[in-house]
Amino acid sequence: MSELRLTTLTLPTAPVGPVNPLPPLFTGADLHQVEDAGEADEEMRHNIGYGRVPSVMPYLVQDGYTRDRSPAEHPVAVLENDTLRATFLLGAGGRLWSLVHKPTGRELLFRNPVFQPANLALRGAWLAGGVEWNIGTIGHAPTTCEPLHAARLTRPDGTPVLRMWEYERIRGVVFQIDAYLPDDSRVLLVHVRITNPRDTAVPMYWWSNTAVPEAPDVRVLAPADAAWQFSYDRRIRRVALPAPDGTDLSRTTLSRDAADYFFDVPADRRGWVTALDASGRGLVQASTGRLRGRKLFLWGQGEGGRHWQEWLSGPGSGYLEIQAGLARTQLEHLPMPAGARWSWIEAYGLLEADPAAVHGDDWAAAREAALDGLDRLVPQHVLDAELEAAAHWVDHRPDEPLQAGSGWGALEERRRARAGQSPLPVPGAPFPDSTLGPEQAPWLELLDHGRIATADPRQAPASYQIDPAWEEQLRADTGWPALLHLGVLRAHVGDLDGARENWRRSIEVRPTAWAWRNLAALAARTGDLTEAARAYREALRLAPGLVPLVLESACLLIRAGAAAEALALLTALPAADRALGRVRWAEARAALDSGDPERCGRLLREGIELADVREGESSLHELWFAHQRATGGAAPGLPLPRAYDFRMLTADSAD
Repeated sequence: MSELRLTTLTLPTAPVGPVNPLPPLFTGADLHQVEDAGEADEEMRHNIGYGRVPSVMPYLVQDGYTRDRSPAEHPVAVLENDTLRATFLLGAGGRLWSLVHKPTGRELLFRNPVFQPANLALRGAWLAGGVEWNIGTIGHAPTTCEPLHAARLTRPDGTPVLRMWEYERIRGVVFQIDAYLPDDSRVLLVHVRITNPRDTAVPMYWWSNTAVPEAPDVRVLAPADAAWQFSYDRRIRRVALPAPDGTDLSRTTLSRDAADYFFDVPADRRGWVTALDASGRGLVQASTGRLRGRKLFLWGQGEGGRHWQEWLSGPGSGYLEIQAGLARTQLEHLPMPAGARWSWIEAYGLLEADPAAVHGDDWAAAREAALDGLDRLVPQHVLDAELEAAAHWVDHRPDEPLQAGSGWGALEERRRARAGQSPLPVPGAPFPDSTLGPEQAPWLELLDHGRIATADPRQAPASYQIDPAWEEQLRADTGWPALLHLGVLRAHVGDLDGARENWRRSIEVRPTAWAWRNLAALAARTGDLTEAARAYREALRLAPGLVPLVLESACLLIRAGAAAEALALLTALPAADRALGRVRWAEARAALDSGDPERCGRLLREGIELADVREGESSLHELWFAHQRATGGAAPGLPLPRAYDFRMLTADSAD
């Protein structure tokens, strides 16, 4: 008997914490920038260059977490039938946290034993493990550490459905996830729909990222004879499967470095990807035809890759990811036409295949053995029929709300009504006014009264907009908050002169740290470090104790050759703030650059723990190597301390 219930899950938890109040005007975009697409075909080249965003705006960065964990309860929804038990982490993007095969008691996913945010998502905070739903633009989604709207729905045949949905602000689209387990189903079914309510096409991106345990006996298989390799040298290469350079990449514990492999799946083949152990068993993901892409991500067996996995999940927590998406690679966006609705079905379950075949030397035979097992588990026609049937209930209104998401969908409904536009065309994904809150308050004022009420200039704005639909209302308001917001909107569309003018006008009306800081970030962006330093000093005069502002200012001053000034700025912080990892790093860097390598060395020896170290970030190992050079200690072969080794390529060195 299929059931849906709510409960809680207790995990050692580092809370996501408050957002950074400084808007990421020119930062936060995806790290996967392609520098060499020489082997990509014409279609892929076009999609790689299409739809890139300059930042993660209008979202603010989530960097308020630490590495201090304590037990905490998390709301979860559980779907269960006689075969599977699926647990969804409602407060973290609706992530499928666990999928247990009940007859064997086997956990099919990598279930993270801790809730530990780390800096891998577009907004910063990200969690390892389970199945993550990514939408909008390249990277881990802005909603990955946010609660989604969630509700209970009942299909016409009586099957309970967990519905989750949200309004995605970068693209201005609505996504809806319906997960269910029919009584006799051996797979978890997930129906996904994206709705573009706009009258223009939008660039679109979706990838479902599945983490599974990594082990020497695990082999990853997909219906392809070649893959597009993309690694941290930012080059695309087409490689033959399974062992293009003599190392079998389908056995991830044999690979040294982190890398992405996008399987080049022919259009006429069934879409699936699986990771099977020595017995020929493991999780499989399959879908209807809309999801064209399949991918393998591995951390590699280098010191940095192993350290990353422990950083995310603790000791003994090796995992790999098998993923599925709209495009052939995660380097691409696809054009989604005006008014379009894209839907597909995904299936997750335990695949069983002939172990001798799937682990044999014949790659084609291994693939066919896995496909035979998938066809026995859930034939393609079953998924196609589920997609067709879902069209008859996907717009049914939910039976019972389970959790509220953000108020941005409700605000968009208000804006559309005020503009005389039709409501969002998603009757099954309602956005009630009850979800409106402080983040939406200034925009409701603008809609209802024609201006943003004069706020406390000492308080940073709670939210921002990048949708051009707000520009006309902002232009009609001459108060300092509207001028500040108009500058942000202009900066996002690349009108840097317009942004500068509006921020200067905002300061003329009322000087604020927020407008000065934006002018500083703009000057830094255009390479005028002298002007950036001046603007940061003005911002600090108005908000002297704001740690994110102090850090930004200090890093700019270091770049501008004023390391001693940066050091003085950091030293003036209270002891609790100086103990923060990012502040300690900046202090060590400033000390080294201002001629005090002894102070830098002391900080390095005591330990600098960056809770928000970024994927691909080189600041820690570069600082260590720079200190070694400055003190004459950079002898060949001198080992980098493991605590500072987050290198994605083992070739990274002191150079």
